[in-house]
Amino acid sequence: MHAAFDWLKRGLVMLVAIVLATGCSGYFLADADVHPWEIIQVPVESTLSDIAFTQDANHGWIVGSRNTLLETQDGGSTWQVRELSLGDQLYTFTSIDFAGNEGWVTGVPSVLLHTGDGGQSWENVPLSQELPGSPFLVTALGRQSAEMATDIGAIYRTEDGGRTWKALVQGAVGVVRNMVRSEDSRYVAVSSRGNFYSTWAPGQDQWIPHNRKNSRRLQNMGFDKDGKLWVIARGGQVRFSNSRSSDDFTEALSPEFGTSWGLLDMAFRTADEVWMTGGGGNLLCSFDGGQTWFKDKSVEDVPSNFYRVKFLGPDRGFVLGQKGNILKYQPEAA
Repeated sequence: MHAAFDWLKRGLVMLVAIVLATGCSGYFLADADVHPWEIIQVPVESTLSDIAFTQDANHGWIVGSRNTLLETQDGGSTWQVRELSLGDQLYTFTSIDFAGNEGWVTGVPSVLLHTGDGGQSWENVPLSQELPGSPFLVTALGRQSAEMATDIGAIYRTEDGGRTWKALVQGAVGVVRNMVRSEDSRYVAVSSRGNFYSTWAPGQDQWIPHNRKNSRRLQNMGFDKDGKLWVIARGGQVRFSNSRSSDDFTEALSPEFGTSWGLLDMAFRTADEVWMTGGGGNLLCSFDGGQTWFKDKSVEDVPSNFYRVKFLGPDRGFVLGQKGNILKYQPEAA
């Protein structure tokens, strides 16, 4: 009995030693040397989805749940609520994008908004009752021109301000958790349960499905500066693509073993500097393309899950969260 107890104690001591030893390899990450994010509270309690700016770099918009539409005139330091006449229906706005002053907003249930004057006025674009799914992701391409993808993977393009649409892909991919478009017009979509992902490129008739690399369900996917894919899986596991191929990934890594909060989104500020968001104020960063990681502990007390990180240029970035919490990148602090 005593021998068994001694072995148990030794085992616990060894386990503690292993945990402490792994501290330098990511069990609990060290604080980053830079803290470039300013905490900003916006006047809503909604979950925020997306951000975009007009041709005026100081004039931008944020969309989110419960018909949330916010406007800034000072580069994102302060935000004001803008009301829309949408009746009694509550929408979750999922995506916003501008090309100059031509802007678009998508949302669920099915809604598509358009502006040609930087948001001074918005029109509700009529959509066919036969549209497969609800508008989910929009990309402004130029005057009167945009590309819209629905939440089941139908992709359409308009050249006349939304009066007519041309289908770019035959069929659909099924209900998606999230979807991202690259700068060269390729798409990646994660299935609603995270069981698999699908890719589409211009010229292809159908989405191409891909199996995930292990048993962990997929949380999110996107593209880096070179158009290569990255993957976040449940439990904070990350993979990067070795090439522009859709299934050529590195071995999985876990930036911080000790955190209990899942990682949710990722964005590259430069080719080497990447920021990753998560629950409970979790904000991680890497300055060597994802090989080593640090945590920005200056924001870990923000009472919000950080759902989205987006860079609009190397010196302009935002982190969007819940309950009206956002972070604004301050290049001078970096």
